[in-house]
Amino acid sequence: MKTPAPAAILFAGLLSLQLTQAQPPLDTKPLTIEGDIASHLVAGVDRFLLRELSDSVAQRARHWQRDFTSHEAYAKSVEPNRQRLAHIIGLRDERVEFDGLTLASTTAESALAGQTERITVRAVRWPAFGDVTATGLLLEPRGRDTVANVVALPDCNQFPEQIAGLEKGLPPKLQFARRLAESGCRVVVPLLVNRAEKMSKLSNREYLYRAAFEMGRHLVGYEVQQSLAVVDWFKRRWADTPVGVVGWGEGGLIALYAAAVDTRIDAACVSGYFDSRQDIWQEPIDRNVFGLLEQFGDAELASLIAPRALIIDAAKGPEAIIPGGRGAPARVVTPAIESVRAEVARARQLTSGLEPEPVIKLLATTEPLGGEALGQFLDTLQPGAALGQAGTANIPDRRNGFHAAKRHAEQMHKLDRHTQWLLRESPYVRKQFYRPDTSSLAKFEASNEKYRRLFYDEVIGRFDNEVLPFNARSRKSHESEKWVGHEVVLDVFPDVIAYGILILPRDMKPDEQRPVVVCQHGLEGRPRDIIEGDHYAYHDFAAKLAERGFITFSPQNLYIFTDRFRTLQRKANPLKKSLFSVIIPQHQQIVDWLKTLPYVDKKRIAFYGLSYGGKTAMRVPPVVTDYCLSICSADFNEWVDKNASTRNPHSYVKSGEYEIFEWDLGSTFNYAEMAGLIAPRPFMVERGHHDGVASDETVGFEFAKVRYLYQGKLKLPGRCEIEWFDGPHTINGEGTFEFLHRHLNWPRR
Repeated sequence: MKTPAPAAILFAGLLSLQLTQAQPPLDTKPLTIEGDIASHLVAGVDRFLLRELSDSVAQRARHWQRDFTSHEAYAKSVEPNRQRLAHIIGLRDERVEFDGLTLASTTAESALAGQTERITVRAVRWPAFGDVTATGLLLEPRGRDTVANVVALPDCNQFPEQIAGLEKGLPPKLQFARRLAESGCRVVVPLLVNRAEKMSKLSNREYLYRAAFEMGRHLVGYEVQQSLAVVDWFKRRWADTPVGVVGWGEGGLIALYAAAVDTRIDAACVSGYFDSRQDIWQEPIDRNVFGLLEQFGDAELASLIAPRALIIDAAKGPEAIIPGGRGAPARVVTPAIESVRAEVARARQLTSGLEPEPVIKLLATTEPLGGEALGQFLDTLQPGAALGQAGTANIPDRRNGFHAAKRHAEQMHKLDRHTQWLLRESPYVRKQFYRPDTSSLAKFEASNEKYRRLFYDEVIGRFDNEVLPFNARSRKSHESEKWVGHEVVLDVFPDVIAYGILILPRDMKPDEQRPVVVCQHGLEGRPRDIIEGDHYAYHDFAAKLAERGFITFSPQNLYIFTDRFRTLQRKANPLKKSLFSVIIPQHQQIVDWLKTLPYVDKKRIAFYGLSYGGKTAMRVPPVVTDYCLSICSADFNEWVDKNASTRNPHSYVKSGEYEIFEWDLGSTFNYAEMAGLIAPRPFMVERGHHDGVASDETVGFEFAKVRYLYQGKLKLPGRCEIEWFDGPHTINGEGTFEFLHRHLNWPRR
């Protein structure tokens, strides 16, 4: 056997000494969690959010100041809540006044759709808001006085013709628009957008919801506006005639919201919908209202209708399973009668101080909007008015060239065009919204605090829960010639932990304090992905930075396990929260813990994230101001356009990432404004020319605003940079590494 050369022996000895070199101590308990800690983390957040959903019912009272001294005083006292409801369903566009409905006729086709001895049915349109024209049917009684004006709303998967008696599918006794017209009511039936598949397993309703949500609007709000435009017409033309709204399924939802926000509606009848909304995260995503459960369940909506009459028809509702795919998985079920009774009892308790007692009637019927429910609804509108007998056959449709699918497609187009118009206007809206004082650096930082609070409270969503002690646990998990890695777990909230891998260089000297780079993975990633294996997107950038002498920490973020994390967003949104409402406290806890380590320089903790980690780079440092700089890699772009455009080929509107949409960014914070919240701390973008996240021109368009803020207004040269490189969706690690060395004041190696 050949004897090793002296030089080889010396090298092996030095290597062994380096590998066994004492590391700075981690003053933690042993980490004993077994199995997949990422799965443990996501499961804990799920339990936390479900508990918050359950607790939300008891928390709502703090948002209400009901005055029961009179009906008038009560209505005034709940007006702030009414305005809040209108805001969160997106009632922001001024409705258009009109003198009369427009008959939907052409030279080839009359607007007259059908006629009997008792009623006339016509196809109509009417201006609603912006350039949007609503469409539907007008049913008027013949030969008798009108007893009430009614907006009748079918389920979204029904045609107006079905409840008007023109279309097969419903027996005459359930054609509730027709029955009300035959009983002396003037009835308008708006068309609702259906849930048929538009593209790639995405429903029509979800398709419109996505872009509208980003713009601070909502499909629910659009359809409420179309209904309220009719109420405007009713009250302008027949001021003394009572007005009611009635609906089944999705139509019941629109009726409930419309009556809650508009006190001119004298009575409402909701069928097959009224329920506790604690499981709204399982319902179709087009019902997702940001912050709904902070103040409102259906009982609270009923309390906004009081003292006006509300009839709740606990009949069978529409039922469907929406499997997901590109769209959000969901189910539509008939509310359980026990749950309906409990919610009605809550509504009565909330209004129990009113005298005389408001009408909140619960009917447990077998058929939706049959004779009993309609009869009571009609009687509340016009006491003594009798509900006529149902017909025996459908009304023949006189139109020959009518195509329901074409009419529906036209309505889809109108609503989409309105949202796209809002998108085009949004840069001007944001420019008026975000106006920090840039006359001096001190005034900028002071004025920016208001926007930081708004961002956290109104856009991200802030949990006020008390943060737990660290209870830090760790164990050694990785090592190389130059560094040692430790898995670390910290407590944040009950059931919520922060988890990541801390990498300590082996050459740290006693009493030395070094900068830290918190390195964030992307979608479906894990901390180890940015440490080992040379992943094509990450290239071990956390390990490479450790080789340069930086301490690094690689957190596990929530966006892993597909629907498991995406439904966390569904559970958070009704609470006026988001994924980042949890991620931000996790990062704050990580930073606070890092600052306790004797070898960490508290003022030199930086953030660097790729892809979804780049999204984190735009949302966490604005709030966690302990991060002294932020680098956004492979994500920075014209974010609002990417989320709301139905033309942009890079848009999320047609993607499977249904959790990605954030309420009202269009009129508040795009990426330029988020970067403004990071300023004056250093900020950098890493951008590959061939990155499919966005086009170079949209990245450049948005970044130009940031650079102008830093250099043009705040006169901070060198603190705001972008590196363009000839590559894909990946860490390039050249300009960004230099940026870190320079701004963290750490020598290059």
